[in-house]
Amino acid sequence: MSEHPVSALETISSQPLSAYDPSLLLEMFRRMTLVREFELRAIEERRNGLIPGFIHPCVGQEATAVGACLALKQDDVITSTHRGHGHLIGKGGDPRYMMAELAGRSTGYCLGRGGSLHIADFDLGMLGANGIVAGGIPIAVGAGLAFHLRGEKRVALAFFGDGAVNQGAFHEAANMAGLWKLPVIFMCENNLYGEGTPQHKQAPIADLARRAEGYGFPGVIVDGNDVLEVYEAVRMAAERARAGLGPTFIEGKTYRQRGHYEGDPMVYRTQEEMEYWKARDPVVLFRRRLLEAGVFDAQTLDKVHQDVLHQLDEAVAFAKSAPIPGPEEALLGVYGDTHNGLVF
Repeated sequence: MSEHPVSALETISSQPLSAYDPSLLLEMFRRMTLVREFELRAIEERRNGLIPGFIHPCVGQEATAVGACLALKQDDVITSTHRGHGHLIGKGGDPRYMMAELAGRSTGYCLGRGGSLHIADFDLGMLGANGIVAGGIPIAVGAGLAFHLRGEKRVALAFFGDGAVNQGAFHEAANMAGLWKLPVIFMCENNLYGEGTPQHKQAPIADLARRAEGYGFPGVIVDGNDVLEVYEAVRMAAERARAGLGPTFIEGKTYRQRGHYEGDPMVYRTQEEMEYWKARDPVVLFRRRLLEAGVFDAQTLDKVHQDVLHQLDEAVAFAKSAPIPGPEEALLGVYGDTHNGLVF
């Protein structure tokens, strides 16, 4: 008999708002608003010339990033993707250092070397965004293995998109995590497209969480535009992982409202489809839910929004005033070296 019985596909529902601490709900709203406005400001600053190269906005996917990260503990870790700004903000990232990193400035999180695609902050438990599809998944499993071997009650969560589920790196990592019951959460942000290819042309199944069945751990489906459903699913998966019961695959069904990259003409999808999903905007829906339940009034939420905009004004000013790395810094981090007391 198998030691790793396959669990049935599950769905998770959120609790009534009264079940949550109001301070948690307000922080969810603040971080979701910060993710949205950071992305819109980054798009603007790229057009203004501050940010070089491409960026891949996560507008429309704020609930998966924030809900997942707030369900983790401070010493848990995450790995991210090429669409990773929201993940870092969800984990508590500072927009000043993020904006400086996107602008290629030496005060950025990675000294201006990582840019949008490879931003990281080990102190926050953000092990890095990754320009390689599925590249962060085995890194998260490696972290989970380390926690397991050291007997630590910590969890590693890997964010990835629907296209990553078809990569060999996912399958190898999922097999190892399932076999050894590692404390890993596979967080799939299914936004229906792998670049410009719709999901139904990538995979023969509609529910990607079913992939977990082949590796002996639960697959869970949530509304990826409902921050509380995501929060509950990740909270339960983290409890399971800390108890030594192994991984969970969570599929958050969501939608990216902008193109694969900023400037993408998006000829592969219809206006009707985009309007349908914009009507399910996670930030708008959560704000409406908070107001209708009487948890907060409009004045309180408007103040949060204004504070976020002010914070981003400061982040842009910080990036503009920061130095561009000099040629003498080119080898920092390549060999055993130090930078401001930090060993690379």
